[in-house]
Amino acid sequence: MLAAKASPEGELEIAVDLINRVVDGISGPRIGVHVCRGNWSQKEEVLLAGGYAELMPYLARMRVGMFSLEYATPRAGPLEALADLPAEVHLGLGVVNPRTAEPEPLEEIVARARHAARILSPERILLNPDCGFGTFADRPVATPASATAKLRRLVEAAQVLRRG
Repeated sequence: MLAAKASPEGELEIAVDLINRVVDGISGPRIGVHVCRGNWSQKEEVLLAGGYAELMPYLARMRVGMFSLEYATPRAGPLEALADLPAEVHLGLGVVNPRTAEPEPLEEIVARARHAARILSPERILLNPDCGFGTFADRPVATPASATAKLRRLVEAAQVLRRG
């Protein structure tokens, strides 16, 4: 639908309108939108980079209850952009990178979540991987063992955070 000559702002306006039309009249479970930065390579330098601050005015107009944002790598920019999320919106905070084999250190995940909790209230934050673990069927990026280890690390981090 998007034209090659369209401006990024125009494309974002179309996205806001389309998402709002899709969710119009839906109630019940929390509806969320994932903003993907790329999951086609293990080379971080070829994936999308840049902070979320420029997207916040568009995200704020989407009638959804949650955004799943990728913050496991420095490519996402500073967490401070989260302050512009509407007060009723939850955050799926990406804290593990599905494109690397080793689980992130527990202390790093907890620190990133605590930083986000200073910007948003803790009850608005859900810990997520940056993106899905099952990427391309013919060349998956993550192995089942790696995905399982990373998900276990998310559970450990949630337990630490809930204890305070």
